[in-house]
Amino acid sequence: MLKEIRSLLSIAISSLEEEGKLSSKNAPAFRVDHTRQKGHGDIASNVALVLAKHVGTSPRGLAEQVVQHLPPSPLIERTEIAGPGFINFFLASEAWVRLVQEIRATGDSYGSSNIGTGERVLVEFVSSNPTGPLHVGHGRGAAYGDALVRVLRAAGYDTESEYYINDAGRQMDILALSIWLRYLELCGETVHFPEGAYRGDYIFDIAATLHREDGAAHHHSAAEVMDSLPTEIDAGIDLLIDRMKECVQKNGFSRIQDLGSTALVADIQEDLAHFGVEFDTWFSEKSLVVSGTLDRMVAKLRDSGHLYEKDDAWWFRSSDFGDEKDRVVVRANGNHTYFATDIAYHMDKLDRGFDQLINIWGADHHGYIGRMKAVIAALNRDPDHLTVLVVQFAALYRGGERVAMSTRSGEFVTLRELRQEVGADAARFFYVLRKPEQHMDFDLDLAKSQSNDNPVYYVQYAHARICSVFRQLAERGIDIDLRKADPGLLIEDQELDLLRSLSRYPEVVAQAARNYEPHQVAYFTRELANDFHAYYNAHPFIATEEHWRLARLSLVDATRQVLANALRLLGVSAPQSM
Repeated sequence: MLKEIRSLLSIAISSLEEEGKLSSKNAPAFRVDHTRQKGHGDIASNVALVLAKHVGTSPRGLAEQVVQHLPPSPLIERTEIAGPGFINFFLASEAWVRLVQEIRATGDSYGSSNIGTGERVLVEFVSSNPTGPLHVGHGRGAAYGDALVRVLRAAGYDTESEYYINDAGRQMDILALSIWLRYLELCGETVHFPEGAYRGDYIFDIAATLHREDGAAHHHSAAEVMDSLPTEIDAGIDLLIDRMKECVQKNGFSRIQDLGSTALVADIQEDLAHFGVEFDTWFSEKSLVVSGTLDRMVAKLRDSGHLYEKDDAWWFRSSDFGDEKDRVVVRANGNHTYFATDIAYHMDKLDRGFDQLINIWGADHHGYIGRMKAVIAALNRDPDHLTVLVVQFAALYRGGERVAMSTRSGEFVTLRELRQEVGADAARFFYVLRKPEQHMDFDLDLAKSQSNDNPVYYVQYAHARICSVFRQLAERGIDIDLRKADPGLLIEDQELDLLRSLSRYPEVVAQAARNYEPHQVAYFTRELANDFHAYYNAHPFIATEEHWRLARLSLVDATRQVLANALRLLGVSAPQSM
């Protein structure tokens, strides 16, 4: 409906310009929006306020002229000038007839648009180190990222999803060490397991695979390995890693590291697939080294003068681009920093021709945003082509008590456990119901409850309830042909509320895509479900005269379609029975 009203306003403005009463050249764009209050009509526009300020005239007077020049339309019952000069449009029954017909005709594609046509977008999310299973904190980023990808695609953006596998660096060394120490235990050694290593049961499983496949090939005296370790945790871990590399040699270390990485990446992929999240690309950090991209990046920044040498290390001049300080890219020992691989990765992204890069990071990475923007500028690209969206970790509550989580200690609730306890639908809906930057308390008891207080149950029940209506018709042998329905008969308050909500859906999707806010779609589903339940409780659909029955069934069928479309964008199922 917004598109049609905007078109009518544009015709009115053109007519005023032809009469010499107005000039809209270089004027700011005016808005056409759905209203939230019934008394303000169905659609409102600030066109008169915007143009009046531009040409220096009275907004209300200009609004009257715009209304007078509106071409006749069967969609508009009447207009009203409100406040300082807003134009409110009250839609005629013909508008609602066309709406229901459009929803039935377009089906699954209702709500989609082409606002993003021609723009390539890469959304990178989750990207957890393959050092352990995904936990409930990762789940929030997964649900949000996947919903965002779905919403962007619905709005016409050429969107790809990517998982960056951090399979290089110190954390992977610690993973290999953790596996090896458990492997030594299986070889009969007594190991005082260090505090800084990974302790989860999954480490035992990988170590058992190593022992089963390689036998005693990597066996070494644990007493010798653990002798005289520093008391400082990180220093002790680093020394153990060095000793492990000496004991098992390069091939053995790579073998253990690759075994752990491969097993955990496969586990993550399976976990996410069951959560309804699949990526177009799984990008390996190691590939940046093997392909030479990392070395090319360092050479490029060095040749352009963005790197300088100090204390035998190479530093990136990030302070020249607004960062709080310069950052090390290559350490004095010749090893690249995490920042270096991040630079190379983003250079690779840009070289792949994406117009917009969207990174979804955890809140603990907030400090990295400034330096990555600086990198984009140093690579002679527009920093605005990189958008970093921060997701707060979710706090999990069971029985009113917070569940503690620690990855290294192994004391955490995995995403798989969450999914098995509450279901993927409830988990995804709860995760995406809030803005990602807001703190979230995940109430397990609420997520499992079958009550109206549970938002996902409330929305899914609305869809199932509509399906139940049509099942009852079939069971009673009542034939219906919704093509014969006359939605123009829908005049009750609850019917008009439903129609207004249905008409808003395309703009909700477009706004969610523009603002990277899939939670808008989740909010919408709750409002639409509320409107439907109110309607269901107020009016009969089956035990009524045929013309009323068909009109009302056409409305609830359109509601069912829109609920299904919206839930699909959130990665949530639309059950036919509950």
